[in-house]
Amino acid sequence: MDFLNIAGKNFLVTGVANKKSVAFFVARGLLENGAQVFFSVQSPEHRDRVQALFPGRTVFICDVEKADSIRGLGESFEQNNIRLAGLVHSIAFANYSEGLKPFHETKAEDFLQATHISCFSLVTLANALKHSLEENASIVTISISNTRATAYGYMGPIKAALDATVAYLAKSLSEFSNIRVNAVCSGPLKTSASAGIPGYVNNYLFAEQLTLRKAALKTEEVANTVLFLLSPASSGINAAGIVVDAGMSCNYFDQDIVNRAMR
Repeated sequence: MDFLNIAGKNFLVTGVANKKSVAFFVARGLLENGAQVFFSVQSPEHRDRVQALFPGRTVFICDVEKADSIRGLGESFEQNNIRLAGLVHSIAFANYSEGLKPFHETKAEDFLQATHISCFSLVTLANALKHSLEENASIVTISISNTRATAYGYMGPIKAALDATVAYLAKSLSEFSNIRVNAVCSGPLKTSASAGIPGYVNNYLFAEQLTLRKAALKTEEVANTVLFLLSPASSGINAAGIVVDAGMSCNYFDQDIVNRAMR
């Protein structure tokens, strides 16, 4: 029995950076299950990387900071009469070029740019693609397991906004379709994007000890949850955030870790 039931269906995956990214594992999983995958990236340079990872696949260029670029992406699918069963929103950016500052020193331009790219792009992409999404399509975005983890810098509040946006977008799309919108809220992962956050490596190693299994969360595990939410098997889940953190969120006071910290 084909549990996912996605063979032959079309999906758009955004944000593939390299072989370590969540989007990469999602795309690979879709292809392994017989789906057709289209990609969207920010620049020609990114397009070359994705085409090297997935030869023969169509890769669109879409800079989500530019309205014309997003509109052009939507028109490409409409003009080619491509119907999408799902959209994977795996786009995030924060400017840490000056290091991780106290939150009250966050620059307005940095906060607004990161919000535009990491959060509002979910809305603009959904709007641009609404005529190409199937009646029962699924939209999945990638969030974080704890938006109140203050060591994450100003991206924490932005991811919190993304989580709230999921419900509002699901409600809005329900007015004319059965399109579902959900988030996968991931614990710390070993990805290239995360490595760019100051101090992240130590946080990642600490998080590994907080998981109930004492083993780090794998990117494939997050991607598998995305695949489930993209599939009809998850048809009853909408406007939700699914936490995938290997039990970390219930184990902040692990006795062994507390004892070691207090020695």
